[in-house]
Amino acid sequence: MPVDPTGADLKRYLLEDPGGPVVMLNLLKFKPDGRPSYAAYAREIKPFLDELGAEIVYLGDLSTELVPRPEGFDWDAVLLVRYPNREAFSQMVRNPDYQAITHLRTDALSEAVLQASSAW
Repeated sequence: MPVDPTGADLKRYLLEDPGGPVVMLNLLKFKPDGRPSYAAYAREIKPFLDELGAEIVYLGDLSTELVPRPEGFDWDAVLLVRYPNREAFSQMVRNPDYQAITHLRTDALSEAVLQASSAW
């Protein structure tokens, strides 16, 4: 399963922009021993987020199930990141300095969901 968006995914993401802030949902499944690499990614991404006026809303492990999960829904952690707009996220992923740290994320994950959300 891919863990990184493609160029076509990013184009569609911008075309479907409803405007305003966006919170990106990240569901994460770590490779064996992948957690330290993701922790390094989480530290390294902070300056990029600060520069854009974005912020990590929440990063944590998934724990107690209250409603049984669907088959195949087996995530280790969740990350929510708020960006001022979709263009800010796109600007970050195009940044060569950011691209230099993305291997930390890619190397850490066996599966991922990366999905934009819109406020009600």
